[in-house]
Amino acid sequence: MSSPAAQAQIAVVVYSQRAEVRSAIRMAVGRRAGAGLGRITWVECASYSQVKDQLDTGDIDLAIFDGDAQPTGGMGLSRQFKNELTDCPPIIVLVEREQDRWLAAWSQADAVVVKPVDPVVVSSTVEETLRAHLAAIPVIRR
Repeated sequence: MSSPAAQAQIAVVVYSQRAEVRSAIRMAVGRRAGAGLGRITWVECASYSQVKDQLDTGDIDLAIFDGDAQPTGGMGLSRQFKNELTDCPPIIVLVEREQDRWLAAWSQADAVVVKPVDPVVVSSTVEETLRAHLAAIPVIRR
């Protein structure tokens, strides 16, 4: 019998103005992030307003932002949403160079992946980030 987490849909936003970057992420991860995790519903966004609308719904489980997206970069979006959204989903930022990890840390991203997109690295990072998020103790607000 499968676990409730395996039955649940997982909504993942992938943001880049470049369709080939969004496609590479989707192809690298596939339909499931890992054993025991639900099926992924991919939400592709090519603009800031699309990302904001999706995250404002509160139904997103994970966001993956292209740090080099134009005109609004993923690192700036990560920092903005981490500071503005009470229940911000975990965010993974894609960076162009290994040396850009420090800037991704500034962005408050939960994880960083260096381009080019390596399917093994991306899929394991998505799985680890989702598992950590799902294992977290929820905060009950009154």
